[in-house]
Amino acid sequence: MDITIEPIVTEKATKLTDKLNRYTFRVSPDANKYQIKSLIEKLYDVKVVNVNTAVVRGKNKSRWTKSGLLKGSTSSYKKAYVTVGEGQTIDFYSNL
Repeated sequence: MDITIEPIVTEKATKLTDKLNRYTFRVSPDANKYQIKSLIEKLYDVKVVNVNTAVVRGKNKSRWTKSGLLKGSTSSYKKAYVTVGEGQTIDFYSNL
């Protein structure tokens, strides 16, 4: 099974990182906490203390256009909050 993982860099996620040393990632919906922990430790070479997950449901969207009302929805996804050890950091921009 191939697990995809990508960091979420928003204002709220940055505040969590600064206050609690907790990083936010968007992960595959079928990934569990143990798989997420091992992947983060292998990719970023840090010690993971805790992993919390949340399933974010999709939202219904609609907009008016010249041709009428268009309806659709955003897709749902799984979010992982990863707490790393004291004094350790994850640098998202080192691979660029």
